[in-house]
Amino acid sequence: MAWVVPTTTPADHERIIGAGSGARVHAIEYGWLPALMSVRLYAYRLPAARFQPIGSPVTHAMVATEPVTPLGPPEPVGDLLALHEEAGIQLRVLDNLWPFWDCVISSTLGFSGIRLRNAKPRR
Repeated sequence: MAWVVPTTTPADHERIIGAGSGARVHAIEYGWLPALMSVRLYAYRLPAARFQPIGSPVTHAMVATEPVTPLGPPEPVGDLLALHEEAGIQLRVLDNLWPFWDCVISSTLGFSGIRLRNAKPRR
């Protein structure tokens, strides 16, 4: 994932995300597309007051430091591809994530690569 932050340069925004293409891009490899299209993902709704932002200078996550009880049962999230479109998030399907990732981490964009362990090996 890569997204525009206040310090993102216009050149990096255009080069990596694209001119007029929103402020966020997610990328997966072709091998993961069937899972993205068929997964039945559920979300728990949690009380926001117990969570605090982490990340500096830009918040990148919210965490609770004590147990939190869900507000109800988990709810189906729905079609992940459609949700990307509705949110204005680009979804890129790539043969190999590493060239894109190397571009992102050397840029002024915000980023997260928490699941890179599931990517193909570097070429």
